[in-house]
Amino acid sequence: MKHLLRALLFFVLALVAWEALFRAKIWSPVLVPSPVSVGRYLYEAAVDGTLWDATLVTMRRLLLGYGFGIALGLPLGLLTARFRIMKDTLGLVALGLQTLPSVCWVPLALLWFGQSETAMFFVVVMGTLWSMIIATDNGVRNVPPIYARAARTMGSSGLQLWFRVMLPASLPYIVSGMKQGWAFAWRSLMAAEIYVTILSGFGLGNLLHYGRELNAMEQVIGIMFIIIVIGLLADKILFSPWEKFLHRRWGTAK
Repeated sequence: MKHLLRALLFFVLALVAWEALFRAKIWSPVLVPSPVSVGRYLYEAAVDGTLWDATLVTMRRLLLGYGFGIALGLPLGLLTARFRIMKDTLGLVALGLQTLPSVCWVPLALLWFGQSETAMFFVVVMGTLWSMIIATDNGVRNVPPIYARAARTMGSSGLQLWFRVMLPASLPYIVSGMKQGWAFAWRSLMAAEIYVTILSGFGLGNLLHYGRELNAMEQVIGIMFIIIVIGLLADKILFSPWEKFLHRRWGTAK
């Protein structure tokens, strides 16, 4: 509760300082609008439903692509950790492609799938998949060898060893990879929505793009604020509690 109050106080002070600098005319209102105009835009967009519709469209695309990337990356990461040939091939490819900026997948998606939801889905999956493979591989390889030896002593082997011992022990690292994959998925989707226009659904990235086209800086900053809030909520509600629990469960917490 104290952390929340401290964060709210800092946020209010930042808004007050922003408004004071705006009124002092240090910069042009065309370049940096006042927080009042940003708040007015968010209120009007929420009242007419534009903001809610765009948020729902973006979250649907994000969750579908992210979920598929996790479901595909987890078994591939386990295979990479288990077999040397997979480590030398798929592991190397994943390491290289993870460094590729998310926006690089957009032209490829447009050439393959055109202006479609499939292009959006592909870009989000590519933003999630490689981080998940690397995190799962690193998680399994960082499991203390004594765990596997103890399990074999008690008669565990094969798939039972992997799914009852190795996978649970590597969960803290896997959750960290899921958290990183979520961040990459967000960046990928925003890049896709800015460059891919689909008449069936306008997301937050599309609103960001139209704000730039119309020189509506209050819209650009307002949408950026919404994206930051969604990211913080996802971290505080979903990833951080799960990560802390797993680190306490396995004795790796500081």
